Amino acid sequence: MAYTALYRKFRPLKFADMVGQERITRTLKNQIIAGRVGHAYLFNGGRGTGKTTSAKILARAVNCLNPQNGEPCNECEICKEILDGSLTDVVEMDAASNNSVEDIRSIRDEVNFLPTKAKYRVYIIDEVHMLSIGAFNALLKTLEEPPAHVKFILATTEPQKLPTTILSRCQRFDFKKISEEDIIKRLKVICDEAKINIDDDALNLIAILAEGAMRDAISILERCYQESSENITSNMVKELVGIPSLVTINKISKGIIESDEITSLQAIDDVIKDGKDLYNFLWETIKYIKDILVYKSTEKLEIYSETEIEQIKELANKVSKERLLQIIYQLSDLENSIKWSAQKTIMLQAGVIRACNEKAEIIENKQTNDSNLETRVLNLERKLEALSNGNLIKTANNINSDKKEAREINKKSEKQTISTPKATNNVGDSEVWSKIILNLKQQGKLRLYTTLVNTKINIINDMVWEVIFQNGLTDFTKKILEDSTNRNDLNKTIFLEVGKEITLKFIDGKNNKTKISNNEEKIEKDLGIDINIIE
Repeated sequence: MAYTALYRKFRPLKFADMVGQERITRTLKNQIIAGRVGHAYLFNGGRGTGKTTSAKILARAVNCLNPQNGEPCNECEICKEILDGSLTDVVEMDAASNNSVEDIRSIRDEVNFLPTKAKYRVYIIDEVHMLSIGAFNALLKTLEEPPAHVKFILATTEPQKLPTTILSRCQRFDFKKISEEDIIKRLKVICDEAKINIDDDALNLIAILAEGAMRDAISILERCYQESSENITSNMVKELVGIPSLVTINKISKGIIESDEITSLQAIDDVIKDGKDLYNFLWETIKYIKDILVYKSTEKLEIYSETEIEQIKELANKVSKERLLQIIYQLSDLENSIKWSAQKTIMLQAGVIRACNEKAEIIENKQTNDSNLETRVLNLERKLEALSNGNLIKTANNINSDKKEAREINKKSEKQTISTPKATNNVGDSEVWSKIILNLKQQGKLRLYTTLVNTKINIINDMVWEVIFQNGLTDFTKKILEDSTNRNDLNKTIFLEVGKEITLKFIDGKNNKTKISNNEEKIEKDLGIDINIIE
């Protein structure tokens, strides 16, 4: 006798056997009892939530010779033939492989014939969203006004892909994800009937990994049972599902959080020695850092054991949420770079070393900013103190005198502006900008790198930088800089380097020099004096 998969062997045969969809099954049973069964249904929901199972039960219930409280008896001739698939009046069709106009036209021709044995001819169309536009149009009229002896049951995981004309002609039932409690309850029933020994921890883990899909949960259970017919443990489930050992992932995460380059590189060496894929390892590390962030925010995690949660708690207490977010973003960028790189090991090692040093750089930048802020506050306090020591009460004459003096100062400053040297970036500013451009190259942002490689930076203030294109700002360069993805990459790189958001102003070096020269000639002509502008 051929082997039958557990999810098929234990497929519910009645509405009462289904778990997690009581609201839907109750409505369908009431319609059958009252004799108000619709001509077209749309069952929508995620995978493994009971759409096809409900469709098959409904097809038997409307045709059953001895229905019992809206349920099929599964004992009469019709029910047995539907169960073994020999009744031609119930047609199951996979729209993923039968999605052409011809397939639907064959259904449209068949519906005109009366059922051979059953009361209704039932068409169950699975994955209906895969039908072509022409197939939907061919189905439309038949679905709107089918013969009295025809019922349609459509099932899909993506109802948004269906035309509104189809949606409006069906009774829609949304199948929700099955709760972990219901999955565990059903798995216990299956284990009792199949005589499978399993730990409660393993059941809980399978329910979490299934993510609301009963079929996935039963498939995981079956894989574990085939591996060991004795006792199924949570460690066995982790190994079979592919959850990696957390020792190495915890090791590299700890190294990055504690800025320990040696520990992080040792973790990478362990992965290489074990022959594991570096890309998958990096992805698991990102998820682990995310779980640390979740635990720091909610103090709640699933899947992990008590010992593993203690390790996560230890790391969460050593780092801030902002730092965890920064690590996630940085490792995600590294993941994108590794995907297209031929030197994955080198890229991973370099990226992890940078992630370890990022914390120190941010602290240094923050201290510099704090120092600048303290200096500005002290200057402001001195001015306030000097103002409070002076005579604050002025007469009208004094006010007019002050206004006159202010106007004279403004005129002098305007004249001096002509010969004021232009602000230039110092060596420290140039080093910061060069490092940002180099980081773009290391991240694989080659278009941005080549665009900015010959530019200079002029820091106007803490929030505004001028990027000077010495060779001129072409239309092609503007197009690259105006691209939203490039701007986001550039802003993120600057933020990671200096620890704050910066507004950039792009300056055309060639045209700027021409404008200065023209202004100089105009002022000389108007004033009749020689002017020397110092750059």
